[in-house]
Amino acid sequence: MKRNFLKASLAGIALAIAGIAPLAHAQDKGPIAISMPTKSSARWIADGANMVKYFKEKGYKTDLQYADDDIPNQLAQIENMVTKGSKVLVIAAIDGTTLSDVLQKAADKGVKVIAYDRLIKGSKNVDYYATFDNFQVGVLQAQSIEAALGLKSGKGPFNIELFGGSPDDNNAFFFYNGAMSVLDPYIKSGKLVVRSKQMGMDKVGTLRWDGAVAQARMDNLLSAYYSKDRVDAVLSPYDGLSIGILSSLKGVGYGSASQPMPIVSGQDAEIPSVKSILRKEQTSTVFKDTRELAKVTVAMVDAMLSGKTPEVNDTKTYNNGIKVVPSYLLKPVSVDGGNWKQVLVDSGYYKESQVK
Repeated sequence: MKRNFLKASLAGIALAIAGIAPLAHAQDKGPIAISMPTKSSARWIADGANMVKYFKEKGYKTDLQYADDDIPNQLAQIENMVTKGSKVLVIAAIDGTTLSDVLQKAADKGVKVIAYDRLIKGSKNVDYYATFDNFQVGVLQAQSIEAALGLKSGKGPFNIELFGGSPDDNNAFFFYNGAMSVLDPYIKSGKLVVRSKQMGMDKVGTLRWDGAVAQARMDNLLSAYYSKDRVDAVLSPYDGLSIGILSSLKGVGYGSASQPMPIVSGQDAEIPSVKSILRKEQTSTVFKDTRELAKVTVAMVDAMLSGKTPEVNDTKTYNNGIKVVPSYLLKPVSVDGGNWKQVLVDSGYYKESQVK
């Protein structure tokens, strides 16, 4: 026993001489700064909380801040994070084109940068990107419309209107392009008809992902193009927009026995939208497990600070205008009235009582 104790003591002394603290090495790597865009969306609150949890489990301290969807506020917060000595910045940008100057300041101090879920554009100082397969998100949204309308079996024509995300968010273009890869053939064949003729992100984008803006636009579409005709489907890229769109539709009588709801897609599996799916209002959403995205991000940071190369699975897709940013893409999952319990409750993401 004495011999074992002596071995352990000598091992501890050897570690101390080498400058290695056996238990506290993670803290020595410095605080991890996490910049999130807003608390107005439940998913960003979950993202922040999950990252703090997983970083803490690995012994890291974190500095988590939300910018209230205000670009100058996010810039000021990130500058302050750099000044305070953060070794790594994890940033979900409000506007992915506005961070070049502050990221140069970070790079000058040796700070590493991970773009979180939203690509940071126009900067060489983005080391890695952790996100979901955003093109596939759009594909899943469109496929839910395709299936619900029976387009594959030749049904139609149906009237559809298209909504896009915020034009300053690079993901919005991937969502839209993914969806259109499925829907465009039906539009060209006449099985889907966009009565407003509003297509393309320049016409259908929704700044800041604002549900009130989406609701107002849906109001205008209904009054201008659907006073006599029915809208059969609405492509919505995000649950927060879907809620606004549904409010507009209900305002003119959709959702009744004589006027059923159109097919309406979504994204993020936010609780109000899951409840809406159970009420048979919203048709589907796309679930992106933020727990897994947080784990991937933490693993990237841990690898970088340990002198290792983070794992990535995409080195071609995400060109930010200056460089192709090495990325790790996670798989999104379509959720509807048939599989919501299996995907969201059985996985432990929600408790059934939260959505019923």
